[in-house]
Amino acid sequence: MRKISSVFYITIGLIILAVGYGVLAPQSFAEQTGKIQNFVASTFGWYYLMLLSVLVIICLFLIFSPFGKIRLGKDTDKPEFSTVSWIAMLFSAGMGIGLVFYGAAEPLSHYAVMSSTGELNTPSAFKEGLRQSFFHWGIHVWAMYGFVALSLAFFQFRKGEPGLISSTLKPIFGNKMNGPWGVLVDVLAVFATAFGVATTLGFGAVQINAGLNYLFGVEIGTQSQFIIILVVTVLFIISAWSGLSKGIQYLSNLNLVLAIALLILVVILGPTLLIFNMYSDSLGGYIANFVKMSFSTSPLNSENRQWLDMWTIFYWAWWISWAPFVSMFIARVSKGRTIREFMIGVMIAPTILCTFWFTAFGTTAIEAQKAGVVNLADKATELVVFELFSTLPWGVFISIVAIVLIASFFITSADSATFVLGMQSSYGSLTPPNSIKLIWGVLQSAIALILLSVNGLDALQNTIIIAALPFSFVILLMIFSLLKALSTELNLIKAKRK
Repeated sequence: MRKISSVFYITIGLIILAVGYGVLAPQSFAEQTGKIQNFVASTFGWYYLMLLSVLVIICLFLIFSPFGKIRLGKDTDKPEFSTVSWIAMLFSAGMGIGLVFYGAAEPLSHYAVMSSTGELNTPSAFKEGLRQSFFHWGIHVWAMYGFVALSLAFFQFRKGEPGLISSTLKPIFGNKMNGPWGVLVDVLAVFATAFGVATTLGFGAVQINAGLNYLFGVEIGTQSQFIIILVVTVLFIISAWSGLSKGIQYLSNLNLVLAIALLILVVILGPTLLIFNMYSDSLGGYIANFVKMSFSTSPLNSENRQWLDMWTIFYWAWWISWAPFVSMFIARVSKGRTIREFMIGVMIAPTILCTFWFTAFGTTAIEAQKAGVVNLADKATELVVFELFSTLPWGVFISIVAIVLIASFFITSADSATFVLGMQSSYGSLTPPNSIKLIWGVLQSAIALILLSVNGLDALQNTIIIAALPFSFVILLMIFSLLKALSTELNLIKAKRK
């Protein structure tokens, strides 16, 4: 067990404490984490908005600056994966189940339940619903993932450092990152990853359960969700065991094919012309209002501020909490690409797919709501997409495709996380031992199962959003560290050429 670092044991201890609290006192756990989460959102909302906007600016600068030519690896290294497989893997790890879960529900909620402008069920609310969905799933989140992933990939593949978050801070703190401070940073990253993926396993099981109930009448409840998680656990452990170039790559490619197939079906069977018109109009609105939305805190409008805390601030904290896992995985599969190629790929390709996805599903859902075919706005979030499919031709077939896609996303996110947790627990090894991946796979599922049994998923979600605050300070330090290291590297390249 010499390959297992102290980060593994410390994080396991913290997980046992947190899960134990959730099991022994679930109501208190939910209340306390809820209070802290509300405090963080109301107090640091402005900070989250500023941080992600600064990251967008830095990422755009890196694309157009001389730094863009620097390769993530040796100058002779070539990409390990094809561009299509690469995009499929970062897309699957970065969004996954969330697109199916919120694709129809979020724009519909902004239109019919609670809007950032206060208007409901109007053409203006329709446009605003899509625009806000673009904002929450677009450039900002991918810039944040991209920056953290770039830092990891640069130090790992260009400078030969271990694939650890702590390694990205060495230009500032030097060898101190090899000691307790480095362990603290890595424990925070592993803790956020483990709980973030456990939450996704729980929510994914709930949505698969809802789909099976809609199609086959499978009872919605803890027992069904337990069985779903157990089956998926076996599948994603097998995938993680097979390694990056086999299981994870193949499943990611399958995800992309299924996602595009489902998207095409919705576009063809839904209001096709309106979808394309709304995409053009909403994309223009997103670009035109980009700066305003990026910095808006609504300090003098309490109702709008409440909406921001529930949606934008919540999302920004949620994405930051996912950054250690998603960014580590993106970094791992990006060796050999230049910084310019990397940033364009990470920021642009997923944003285009996400925004069109929300347009197709959101427009179709809102049109069904307007027509009075079904009151989707009153449905639980996990049921909205399946109720929407019931209004379309071939509804049962589309629902089956959606369930397969959710399960595939489910497995890919979990096995990607298992791989990353294995890396972080074995000193940044690019090929973590299968025994460690097995332990993390079982542990993630156990967390989800235990907290599902005591209705503790919401409290768990609050916990990882709280963990996003200290990790956001790590990202701030990474900005200075990476820019310093890139400047030094560019000077070395120039000196070599001379």
